[in-house]
Amino acid sequence: MEQEPILNSHNKTEYPPMHTAEHILNATMVKMFGCPRSRNAHIERKKSKCDYLLPQAPTSDQVAAIETAVNDIIQQHLDVSVKFVDRDNVPDGVDLSKLPSDASDTLRLVCIGDYDVCACVGTHVKNTAKIVSFQILSHDYNDGVRRVRFKVGA
Repeated sequence: MEQEPILNSHNKTEYPPMHTAEHILNATMVKMFGCPRSRNAHIERKKSKCDYLLPQAPTSDQVAAIETAVNDIIQQHLDVSVKFVDRDNVPDGVDLSKLPSDASDTLRLVCIGDYDVCACVGTHVKNTAKIVSFQILSHDYNDGVRRVRFKVGA
């Protein structure tokens, strides 16, 4: 059996369904609005929030479409897998801008089916079926930042 590479230490323990839902939400926002992944996130067991840089506030219909799109991915029961790559072999489109300056040369990529690939050292579910559902609790838009508060029904 191949040994996992040594990566940077991780200083928190995420609730896997919520953290995986964050990845799906991030990918959905990138796909729908062409924005970067969340610039700031606070992920907790009961509810979480992510902030996105957007030139204008999404409409109510767009907010509903975000929630529907995230739930559609969850309901596909996609496998969540991990692969290790060195920095020279990171697939196109994987954003490394949030990596700490002392990140290891080997990166851990979390893949949610073919929907999302993200460098991450956090904990995740093995399949999106474990998330059950996603709900946007509230959202607001101030000074170019869209804050989305959400919960999962795992």
